[in-house]
Formats: sequence, C-alpha cells, structure tokens
Amino acid sequence: MNDCAFCLIVAGAVPATVVYSDDAVCAFLDIRPITRGHTLIVPKVHATELGDLDPDLGARMFRAGHRLARALRVSGLASDGANLVLNDGTAAFQTVGHVHLHVVPRKHGDKLTFAKGFLLRRPHEPNSTAAAIRAGLTALDQSEAEGAQG
Repeated sequence: MNDCAFCLIVAGAVPATVVYSDDAVCAFLDIRPITRGHTLIVPKVHATELGDLDPDLGARMFRAGHRLARALRVSGLASDGANLVLNDGTAAFQTVGHVHLHVVPRKHGDKLTFAKGFLLRRPHEPNSTAAAIRAGLTALDQSEAEGAQG
C-alpha cells in the first residue's frame, strides 16, 4: 500500500471527515482548515502533481469543487463565496504529494478572520461542519431535481 496520507484516507485506513465521495474523487475536511468548511478534494487514484493527473480526472475534481462551493452557499455555513485553490508542486506550496483541490468557504468582510485562520489553522467542529456541508449537497440536489421537473 502507498504511504501517501491522502491515499490512506481514500482507502479508509486513516480517519477523515468525508463529506462527499464518488467513484473518482473523495472530499474531506482539511485537518488544518483556514475557515470552517475548508474541504480538500482528491482523486482516488494517486497523482503527485498535475503532470501525473489524467486531465479527465482533473476535470472531475473541479466539477466536484464547483458543486461543493455551490453547496456551501446553501448550507448552514452560508458562505458568500469560495476560493478553489490547487497548489501544484512544492514551489507552489503543495505540502502533500497527492494532487488536491482546496475549497475554502468565504464570507463578505472576512479578510481579518481569513488571515487569522490562515495562521492558526485549527479545526472547527468537524462533525457539525460536515453535516452542514452534506445538507447543503442534499439541498442542491433537491433544487436541481425540482428544476429538471419544472
């Protein structure tokens, strides 16, 4: 087995607070979040950097990031926006050798709390945070289903 921390999370060998998973990607809360709801999306197949990542799998990661960012707006976390960030390589501050997309919820006027969160990076009630994100995903699914029917 690969000793990559994110591969171990995907395999269920180490704990993580998973908020979304499908056949290609897994999304879980960052253990050192910048803001409440900071989520990482990883491909289930190991890729160290973007050059190692199949482009179609990269597109699936970004689709999942897009969906999570939208869900955060309708969740109990009520974000006003999100930063979607992918650090490619150590020169770009990638700290784990497995491609991952950060989805960082933002609120209007949060510059000081964002800066503080960037420095402190402490967990924010992971169980209730994950529940809120999952509820946001469910609400988004219901809204899309209603839109398809109408």
